[in-house]
Amino acid sequence: MNPIVHAELSWLAAQGLPDRRDRVLVTLAGLAPDLDGLTLLAGEDLYGKYHHVLTHGYVAALGTMALCTAFARKRGGVALLSLAAFHLHLLCDLAGSGPGWPIHYFWPHSLQEWFWKGQWNLASWQNTLIGLLATLACLACALRWRRTVVELLSLRWDTEVTRTLRRRFLGEPS
Repeated sequence: MNPIVHAELSWLAAQGLPDRRDRVLVTLAGLAPDLDGLTLLAGEDLYGKYHHVLTHGYVAALGTMALCTAFARKRGGVALLSLAAFHLHLLCDLAGSGPGWPIHYFWPHSLQEWFWKGQWNLASWQNTLIGLLATLACLACALRWRRTVVELLSLRWDTEVTRTLRRRFLGEPS
């Protein structure tokens, strides 16, 4: 699954948190597993060897949770949701990163591979559909919570997107 969809799904998981900062932290936790994707900067061989290994396991999950919790306002909620968002990322990767692309959840203690025989390709209709539904759900949040995933980038832009969606779908005045 691509990082944008990982971010959207993680942001959606954080909607019960009232503070933007906490929602951002949970979203970052959902993106954290792909930090090992930076191995691509050192070449395709290292990427192939270490992506889904270095930061796709329980050690990285606990470290991510601790870091997010340290900066959170609602620590208990952020701790649980950051752990959930991290593992949602792993679940999505197990399902839709491509056949034969395992996760090494117990690294560095073990190189046991986790994979699912039904994995679909990264460029699949399943990932496209999940991405489309996640984007629509993120935009629909404007109707209920007066915010969208755009808040991750800019509060001003989010206000404009939210105002436009509420005007279009709820008939609110300009």
